Order: sequence, then structure tokens, then C-alpha cells
Amino acid sequence: MTTRRPLWAEASELMRNYYDTKWGFPEHDDRELFKMLTLELFQSGLSWSTIWKREAAFEKAFANFDAAKVAVFDQDDFKRLMNDSTIIRNRRKIMATINNAKVIQELLADGETLNNYVWSFVNFKPQRLQLNGKRLPSQTIESKKMARKMKADGFQFVGPTTAYSFMTAVGMVNARED
Repeated sequence: MTTRRPLWAEASELMRNYYDTKWGFPEHDDRELFKMLTLELFQSGLSWSTIWKREAAFEKAFANFDAAKVAVFDQDDFKRLMNDSTIIRNRRKIMATINNAKVIQELLADGETLNNYVWSFVNFKPQRLQLNGKRLPSQTIESKKMARKMKADGFQFVGPTTAYSFMTAVGMVNARED
């Protein structure tokens, strides 16, 4: 079977591999979900390839996306991240990532997993998006609801466009054309 890739996935071998092995496949691991949420918020205003080629650097910088470890990052960790030229050094995005890790810890303390929290926005089943050759929308009614609820619960830097990009990346919305 031949994989039909969108144009963005044909841009490089890195993007082809990302599309073929990761993008749009349902993800339920809390660490991976935190990772993708973080990478999506860092992607805001940038291309995905800019972020994805730094995936390993982000993993190293953010304690392998262990939310419990990131949640206790202090001022020294913040300074370290701001001086780390291997990642995107955006003050607001770094602070949002640390904050979001703390919110995830609060969810866990309340008996909730990040998996159950995010997948509840699609009733725990991937939603099928019929593109028929059209471009992905930048946001949907569901991503607007998700962003609004996440903000109310304390998450930062997760607007409707970032939420929708996250939803498609982790397979909550199946936008694959193959």
C-alpha cells in the first residue's frame, strides 16, 4: 500500500518519517501527550519542521517530558533553558511548559490522567476528518472548546489553533489521507 502524504510531509525525509510513523496515530501515553502538547505550543508561529528537527534537544531540555520533573523546575532550570541554543528560547513558551506540567500534576492528584483529560474532548474516540484534498482547518468547534476548558483549568499557551494541531498530531482527529 502506498502512503499518500500531504505536501508538508513530503518536504524532507524527517517530515516523511514523522508522517509515516507518528502524525495522526492515536496516542494515549501521558508522557507522549505532554511532549506533543509542549512541542505544539513551541511550534506556534513557526514551522513544524523547525520544532521536529529539535525533538531530541527538547526531550533532553525538558527531562524526557516527565511532567513530574518539569513541574518542579526552578529559576535555575528556567535560566538553563533560556540559554539552551538547541531549543527555541522563548520565555513565554518555556514558562507555559513548566506551568502545564504543574497543571498535569494537579490532574493526577485529582485522579485524572492527561490521556483521559484530552481524549474526553472527542468522547474517547478518534474523530474522522474528511479532507478530500482540502487543507486542514486551523481550528474547529471542538478545538475551541478544548482550548477554552484547558485555559480554565490552568493550561497556558493552548489556543484553539494549537489545540487543533495537537488533536490531529496525537490522532484525536484522524486527518490522514491514507
